[in-house]
Amino acid sequence: MNLKINGNQIEVPSSVKTVAELLTHLELDNRIVVVERNKDILQKDDHTDTSVFDGDQIEIVTFVGGG
Repeated sequence: MNLKINGNQIEVPSSVKTVAELLTHLELDNRIVVVERNKDILQKDDHTDTSVFDGDQIEIVTFVGGG
């Protein structure tokens, strides 16, 4: 399956079915992130229920601490 993630075309395994699985595949599941799927910002509680499909546009914003 091909997804556009943060502006880059990325192929992910067909076993990735949800946003939560995508974050795990990208090794971002333990980070604080905001995910936008096809211009809709998702609540964290919806990551496990939101499906991803071939051609979806995903934006993932991560937070970095500093001081």
